[in-house]
Parts: sequence; C-alpha cells; structure tokens
Amino acid sequence: MRIYKTRSIAADACKNGRITMVQSCPDGAKNGVQLKPSRTFHVGDTFNVRKGPITYTYRVLQLTENRLGAKLVPEYLRDCTSPEQLEILELARMAGNGVRDRGLGRPTKKDRRDIETFMSDNYLDEIDDWEDEE
Repeated sequence: MRIYKTRSIAADACKNGRITMVQSCPDGAKNGVQLKPSRTFHVGDTFNVRKGPITYTYRVLQLTENRLGAKLVPEYLRDCTSPEQLEILELARMAGNGVRDRGLGRPTKKDRRDIETFMSDNYLDEIDDWEDEE
C-alpha cells in the first residue's frame, strides 16, 4: 500500500522487526508481535511501521488484490500516527535543515574547517582576541 517503495524493502523491514501488530481481528495475532512478510491482513487491523526516528500507525480500511495508485491509498489505508510522533518528525526535519541551505551541495574542506571552528568551544575566545588587537 505504498508505505515502502518496493516489496523487497518491505520484506526486509518485516524481517528486521520494524513492522508490528497493534490490533488485530480474531485471527490469533497478538499485540506487539513482529509481522512476517507473508502475513495477510484483515479489515480493521492496525499495525506500526518504524521508519527513521518515528513510528507510523496505520489501520486497514479495505482490502485489494492489485497495486493501487497513490490517490486511492486513503480509501484502503488510514494513517493513525499520533501527533507526538509527527512532532518528532517535524523536529528532525528542522534540525537537518539548520546547517546548510538547500542546494549548496557538500561542504568543501575549507567550509568543513570553518564549521568545526565555529562549533568549537574556543571560537568566542578567538573573536575576543581579534577585538583586543584592534
């Protein structure tokens, strides 16, 4: 359902324990159990997907046999991720954009040295030394 780009990436996520059952229909699956790639879902199943810093929660609304277009996914799958998890995602995005402007590429060696100097503790001491010389 377009949570992962390919089926092999989704299967690897299952094998690595990133997908767990939250709530299931009466087919015997328990809460918090890691899911296998061959697991079949039922209408009403709720599961967690751990991607990056947050855990997404999804609920199955309908079932389909075919791959869907991106516009049809909300009819079959509802994103029930908690606001706290979405806030963590937003903070991670803000922290990642704080160092360099988008589109400037990788820093050069000189840029890296300047960044390291700026981040060091004695950067302010160096500024004070420059002001004292003048």
